Amino acid sequence: MVPLNRREFLGGALAAGTTLAASSLTPTEAQSSQGADSPAVGTSSSGSGSGTSIIDFRYAPALRQTAFCFPDDPYKSLVSQDGELLYGYEYGSSNLSFPLRIAFALGGMQPPGKTSQQIESPSVPIVRTTIEYPGASIVLTTFATNHAAEGRVDNVLVDISPSSHDTVNIELLIKLRTVEKFDQAENKGVWTVLRRGSNEALLVGKAFQNDLPGDAPVATFDWIGESADTQWLRLRHGRASQAAPYRAFFRFPQAGQDPASLAEGLADPVRSLDECRAFWKSWSAFRSPVDWKVPDRPGQFVEACARNILQAREVRDGKLTFQVGPTCYRGLWVVDGNFILEAARYLGYDKDAEEGLRTTWSKQLSNGQFVAGGGQHHWKDTAIAMFTLARQCELSQDWTALRDLEPQVVSAIRFLRSVQADAVKEGSALGRYGLLAKGVADGGINGPCEELTNTVWALAGLKAIAEAGERQKVESFNDARPFYNQLRQAFLQAAAHEFRRYESGFEYLPILLKSDPLWQAPDPWDRPHPQSAQWALSQAIFPGCVFDPQDPIVQGHAKLMKAVTREDIPSETGWARHESVWTYNAAFVAEVYLWLGMKKAAHDTFIGFLNHASPQFCWREEQPLQNALVSAYVGDMPHNWASAECIRYVRHMLALEDGTHLRLLAGITDAELAFGKEYGMAGTPTRFGRLNLQLEPLDQGRGWRLSFERESGQMPENISLPRTLGSQFQFSQAEGAHSRLEGDLVLLDTAESRWTASWKR
Repeated sequence: MVPLNRREFLGGALAAGTTLAASSLTPTEAQSSQGADSPAVGTSSSGSGSGTSIIDFRYAPALRQTAFCFPDDPYKSLVSQDGELLYGYEYGSSNLSFPLRIAFALGGMQPPGKTSQQIESPSVPIVRTTIEYPGASIVLTTFATNHAAEGRVDNVLVDISPSSHDTVNIELLIKLRTVEKFDQAENKGVWTVLRRGSNEALLVGKAFQNDLPGDAPVATFDWIGESADTQWLRLRHGRASQAAPYRAFFRFPQAGQDPASLAEGLADPVRSLDECRAFWKSWSAFRSPVDWKVPDRPGQFVEACARNILQAREVRDGKLTFQVGPTCYRGLWVVDGNFILEAARYLGYDKDAEEGLRTTWSKQLSNGQFVAGGGQHHWKDTAIAMFTLARQCELSQDWTALRDLEPQVVSAIRFLRSVQADAVKEGSALGRYGLLAKGVADGGINGPCEELTNTVWALAGLKAIAEAGERQKVESFNDARPFYNQLRQAFLQAAAHEFRRYESGFEYLPILLKSDPLWQAPDPWDRPHPQSAQWALSQAIFPGCVFDPQDPIVQGHAKLMKAVTREDIPSETGWARHESVWTYNAAFVAEVYLWLGMKKAAHDTFIGFLNHASPQFCWREEQPLQNALVSAYVGDMPHNWASAECIRYVRHMLALEDGTHLRLLAGITDAELAFGKEYGMAGTPTRFGRLNLQLEPLDQGRGWRLSFERESGQMPENISLPRTLGSQFQFSQAEGAHSRLEGDLVLLDTAESRWTASWKR
C-alpha cells in the first residue's frame, strides 16, 4: 500500500465556522439515526425524549455566561446572555452572583424587547449581543485585547441604529450594579470612570460623532442616579441614522493600567477588534501531530470546546492547571481533571497534559491521600489520580512519569488500604462489606455517608495502576492487583444485597446503601432519587471497564438511565434533584451506551447533551428542565468537564479503546453518514500507538471507505469494524489485511498496520 501521510490524510484542519446566531439557528444535523439498542437493556420509558439528531440548542439555559478571554488568561472575563459584563466573582458565592455587573441600555419610555446573541465563530470568542427597542437596536461587540503597549483590556463596541429612515436622538445608559462607588471625568471627548478615592480606572470611553444634518449638540457624560447597589451613567446628545449609526467604544483595563495608556486605542476600535480576531484565527484547536476533520455542527463543537478548555486554564503557583471553569470551579478537581487531561491529549496538547498531570500529583499529602477541589472525604480522588497517571502514560507511550512517581503511587495504594480499614473501625455497613469508609459521593449526595462512589472509583484506579505496573514490571505496585481483586469481590457481594427494584420492574444498584439515613430524611423533598450520584458508576463501567457488559450492575444502570431520560438526557441525577438536568452527566451515560454497543441510545443521548449547550458552545453544570417551575442553576459556565466530554465522545465514536480491543467506528450511525462528508483523525493517541483514520464517502454516497494506519505501540488483541455501517451499508472488503466476519463485527488482522476497508449499499 502507499504510505499514508498525516497532512495528506486530512487535507488540513477544520475550518472556522460562520457566525452562529441564537435567534436564527437552522438545523444542520441529519434526521434521527436508525437501528435498535441492545435487547439486554430494554427500551426507554415514556417521556424519555424525541431522540433527535438535530442540533439546534433547543434546551439551552436561559441564564448564560460566555468567556471571551484568551488562553491561560488570569482575567476570566465573562459576558451574560444580555450583554452584561460580569466581574469580581468570589469563591463560595452564588454561582450567579457577581459583585460588579456592567450593562448597556437606551433611555426613553419603552423597555427593550427581543435580545439575541452571536459568537463570531467556534474558534473566535467575539460576542455580539443585539438588544432591540421599539425604535432602534443596540449591537454590543464584546472582545478582549492584550496589546503589548496596553496590557490586558476588555472592550465593548456599541453601535446604535434606528429602525426607520429618520434621524433619531438617543441617550446611551450604562448601568453599574455594584456596592462600589465611582467618580467620572471627561477630557477632550474621552470619558473615564474611576473607583472612588483612587486613580484606578473602571473604564475609559469615547463616542464617535457622525456627520448628520443640522447642528449636533456636544455629547456629554454624567450620572443620572445612584442607589445602594446601582449607579447609572448617561451619554447625552447622541444622534443616529441608518446611514450613520451612533458608535461608542468602552475599554475596561484588567491589570490596573493607567487610563491614559488606553486612550490611543479609543481612536480606532476596528483596529483593536481586528487584532483580537487575528489572534484567534491564528490559533488552532489541534497541535501536531494531531489533526481532526469532523463535519458540520459536531466539528464546530469540538473546536469551541478546545477553546473553552484553554480559556479556563491558568498558571497557578507556577503550575499549569487545567481548571474546570472561570468562577466557582476556578481550580483543580481531580476527577474533572482526569477527563480534561485526556481530552487535551486527544487534541495534541501533549506537553500541556504532562504538566497538568504533574500538577494533579502535586495535590498528594504526606499520607498518600489526594486533596483538591473535591475535599477531604473524596477518597476517590486518590484512586482517580492513579487512573490518570496510567492513562496519560499509555497515551504518550512514555512511562517516565510512572517511574518518577513510583513511591507516591505506593503511598496512594497504602492510603486506600487505610480507608478500607477505617470503614471497619467506624462500624458502618461499608465496613461489614469490606468497602471504603464513609465519604462524599458528590453529584447530588453529600456526606460523609454510606455510599459507593469512592469504592467504584477505587476499583477503576487500582485496576488501571495494577495493569500499568504489570506491563512495566514495577514490583512495588504488586499489592494493587490483590487489593483490586479483594475489593471487587467485596463490592459484588455487597451489590447483591443492595439492589433495589425500580417502579417499572427492573433491578438496579443505588449509590447510597439501604442502611443510610438519607433515605428516611424527614422531608421527602430531601431524599435522594434512584438515579442520584450514579455518575461514578457510569465511569467505573467505562472507561474503568471494571464490570462485564452483561453484569446485572451494568444492565441495571443502563435501564435506570433510560428510565429517567427527559429532554433526551438522564434527569435529576445531580445536586438539583427536582425538575432538572445535570447536563454533561449525559455524556457519561452516552459513553456507557457506546461501550455497550447501543449506538442509537449513545447517539441520541450525546445529541441531547449538545442541545443543552448555549449557542456559544458551552454548558452550565446543572439547570432546570425547560418547563420547570422549581429547581435552580448549579455550577459554573462555561463548564469544561462538559467540554472535555464532547471531545472524548467524538473521538470514541471513531476510535474506542475497550481494554485490549480496538473498536473502530463504534458510534457511527445514519446521522453521521447523512452529512456525506469525510471524517478524519491524524495522529490520535491510543494505548496501541497513534492512529490515522480517514472515513470518506464513495461513488456519490453509494459507499464508504476507511483508511487505517497504526503507528508503533502495544498490539491490540482485536481490531473490529461494524459489519453494517449505519443501516444501509454492508461490509464489502478489506485491502491490506485479512478480515473475517463474527456476528455483527468484522475482525481485522492485528499484525497489519495499514489497510483499507469499504462498505457498499
